[in-house]
Amino acid sequence: MKTLAKLMVLLVLAAGALAGAAWWWLQAPLRLASATVELSIEPGASPRDVAQAWVTAGVQEDARLLYQWFRWSGQAKQIRAGSYEIHQGVTPRELLAKMVRGDEVLEQVRLIDGWTFRQFRAALAAAPALKARTATMSEAEIMAALGAPGLAAEGRFFPDTYAYSRGVSDLTVMKRAFKAMQHRLEQAWAQRAEGLPLKSADEALTLASIVEKETGTGADRPRVAAVFVNRLRIGMPLQTDPTVIYGLGAGFDGNLRKRDLLADTPFNTYTRMGLPPTPIAMPGQASLQAALHPAPVKALYFVARGDGSSEFSDDLAAHNRAVNKYQRGR
Repeated sequence: MKTLAKLMVLLVLAAGALAGAAWWWLQAPLRLASATVELSIEPGASPRDVAQAWVTAGVQEDARLLYQWFRWSGQAKQIRAGSYEIHQGVTPRELLAKMVRGDEVLEQVRLIDGWTFRQFRAALAAAPALKARTATMSEAEIMAALGAPGLAAEGRFFPDTYAYSRGVSDLTVMKRAFKAMQHRLEQAWAQRAEGLPLKSADEALTLASIVEKETGTGADRPRVAAVFVNRLRIGMPLQTDPTVIYGLGAGFDGNLRKRDLLADTPFNTYTRMGLPPTPIAMPGQASLQAALHPAPVKALYFVARGDGSSEFSDDLAAHNRAVNKYQRGR
């Protein structure tokens, strides 16, 4: 009996020592091969795979020990896929908590109001840690992949800053920007002013893109929109240079000439009536609102003052005087 009692005491002491060692290990900083260790956990990775991946990435611990901790915690199945980054001093407890929270390292790409689809694609191509899935895809293939086959891509993506996990596809970011524009456009169209000479939300998007490219200062947007809405109402050509430039494509050298204004393309609003066939850029929220809530003015013309703002006129005579004053210095 004494021997059995001694054995029981030894087992209790051993269990206590083991528990103490485990508690100490959970609170102690993990040994890392460098100041920062990064890891991308793919969806569907098992807890055992995650433990081994951390060791491969630079956590200098036994992968089996990490795996057993994940299991023992009861949170192994709560580990989220994503991109993670840990630094010197992180403990096993903190490592697991970070993965369970989904506390990822996110990258960002910013899409600017007024950018074209070509500029959008260039920004995605230059964005860090983004898989270039669309690099070899045509515009039509991209739109089909987004569930909008046959729809022109221009203007269909909402300009904003998008955060994303490292290693995701550029198509993922495109999909978010596409859905964001769909949502914003639907909302704006549903709340539009009455009596607008616009047949559809698509026409509103095209008008908003012109307002975006023609506005030098934000305060002028509703009046710039009013000029184009007033022209559409009376059947007057829009005669807006940004549409002509868009129609010239990559061949435009930065200098708009008279012959360019006379060169007929589907986007030349000097030679063709009404709106161009598609948007010419990505309009922001302010331009969407301006296009659907133009200022209550009768202006048909505007000219740049040279400080970013515009001078608006109701008739051609007043416009010519404004051109002489602000453009010709007379």
